[in-house]
Amino acid sequence: MSSPARLLVRRLRVNSISPARRPIAADSILSERNLTRMKNSSFFRCFALLAALVLAVPLLAKPFSKNISLAQSAKLGKAELQAGEYRLMIDGNKATVEKGGKVVAESEGRWEDRSAKSSYDSLLIGENGQVKEVRFSGQSRVFVFGE
Repeated sequence: MSSPARLLVRRLRVNSISPARRPIAADSILSERNLTRMKNSSFFRCFALLAALVLAVPLLAKPFSKNISLAQSAKLGKAELQAGEYRLMIDGNKATVEKGGKVVAESEGRWEDRSAKSSYDSLLIGENGQVKEVRFSGQSRVFVFGE
């Protein structure tokens, strides 16, 4: 009993270690899993790179800056602006007004598109003297201040 059974078991062990054997179903499933992991890893790396690029683009955007002149006094946010020359800087949704290099007013707003382009730079001032929006020459986009 011992010699034929041992001989068969030894042959199976020797054959199972042989490098020239054909892959069985379990081996192909494992190699497919490894391939899937590599594909997922590559996908996530590409996605992370794309996300970093999308987040970096607004940081590289230059703030919009324009010189404006007021013929009459006006209010922007909580500040009262007297007639004169100012520098308007818009960075994203935040507008800053400077005079002589010093910030005199800040306010939040948003960009909106209009149907027609403006033919010149202008400020739209409401009945109460509050600046409502800024229009820019040659652009259909205006900056509307929050109320």
